[in-house]
Amino acid sequence: MRGYLVAIFLSAVFLYYVLHCILWGTNVYWVPPVEMKRRNKIQPCLSKPAFASLLRFDQFHPFLCAADFKNIASFYGSDKFDLPYGIRTSASYFRLALSKLQSCDLFDEFDNVPCKKCVVVGNGGVLKNKTLGEKIDSYDVIIRMNNGPILGHEEDVGRRTTFRLFYPESVFSDPSHNDPNTTVILTAFKPLDLKWLWELLTGGKINTNGFWKKPALNLIYKPYQIRILDPFIIRTAAYELLHFPKVFPKNQKPKHPTTGIIATMSLMNKNAYHNVTAEQLFLKDIIEKNFVINLTQD
Repeated sequence: MRGYLVAIFLSAVFLYYVLHCILWGTNVYWVPPVEMKRRNKIQPCLSKPAFASLLRFDQFHPFLCAADFKNIASFYGSDKFDLPYGIRTSASYFRLALSKLQSCDLFDEFDNVPCKKCVVVGNGGVLKNKTLGEKIDSYDVIIRMNNGPILGHEEDVGRRTTFRLFYPESVFSDPSHNDPNTTVILTAFKPLDLKWLWELLTGGKINTNGFWKKPALNLIYKPYQIRILDPFIIRTAAYELLHFPKVFPKNQKPKHPTTGIIATMSLMNKNAYHNVTAEQLFLKDIIEKNFVINLTQD
């Protein structure tokens, strides 16, 4: 895997935080997108999440919306960073892709359940023979990553998916994997990712040059199912949660959060682009503080 692989795992973990914080209370610093202001608000959950102290903003919308994504980006400073952590130099690509999406909602407009339990499901072999499927399906919000399969593994990984994060090289292309109740979230780390999405949604020809491996040439999801993750989430995961430096020496390659999960981190220790130790320490820390629960631990 190359260094520009997007931080799917950390994105999922952070989206877990965001979901909890959006459903818990309000914050005067939160600037909801225009589309969200027109919606009925979900009643706040009165249970404050234990990890709220980790976040600079208690609330923000995790998905970009077409109407005012540039204003939101400016508010959170994303206009000062290039992809994968911002929209600078790529705003036109964001605008094109967002123009073809039908929604930036978090949940269905008729979903007004205030408190939701969330689980992040990795793709590693650690789940094999754990028979956690029923436990996983008991959660209100189930977040999965990339093309981690469900079919044939239901007993261990469950059947339901609320959100699935992906990038062009990791998205399902076999229609048998489509669940119409799943929202899929593009995590863009280069302009080509946004151009790829726009071309698929408009029937254009896909140029596969510039991808680290061949991207999907067809999209099994409908426009109403697709969202684009706000780069602010990845930036916060990298700089504030993992404490990655913003500037690296010229002879050192920049490090980004990996797409891997705990079970595969040991295989990436020699990858110069990834700071696996930082991820391990962060995950170990939030588990020890009971911010999250590791369902695979006996």
